[in-house]
Amino acid sequence: MPKNKGKGGKNRKRGKNEADDEKRELVLKEDGQEYAQVLRMLGNGRCEAMCIDGTKRLCHVRGKMHKKVWIAAGDIILVGLRDYQDDKADVILKYMPDEARLLKAYGELPENIRLNEGIVDEEEEGGVDDYVEFEDEDIDKI
Repeated sequence: MPKNKGKGGKNRKRGKNEADDEKRELVLKEDGQEYAQVLRMLGNGRCEAMCIDGTKRLCHVRGKMHKKVWIAAGDIILVGLRDYQDDKADVILKYMPDEARLLKAYGELPENIRLNEGIVDEEEEGGVDDYVEFEDEDIDKI
């Protein structure tokens, strides 16, 4: 029978809860960084985000955050801009909802950004309702 060469099993790989509910200091942007709102997740550690300066960028989630910090559409993130590629950026930090509200209150984020709800396509907003009403007679015929 082979010897156990690892340092533990499945539970060790999951790791410990890293005190997510603990309050952390609010990080503001510096030069070479920008605030952005995630438009959609693309997979493979990438997302499409609309930066505050009006540019849509392809963002790469850095390895320290990968599989530890879950990013969804509508989240406010801090991205590091690249000198050599203007249409790409790197995700540095994801702001929690209360931190995003603080950023908006401090005037760091513009007033037209919606924080609490996810991004909704324009086609879905003005589209027809998917609600269908059936009568009892229709069910009996089936």
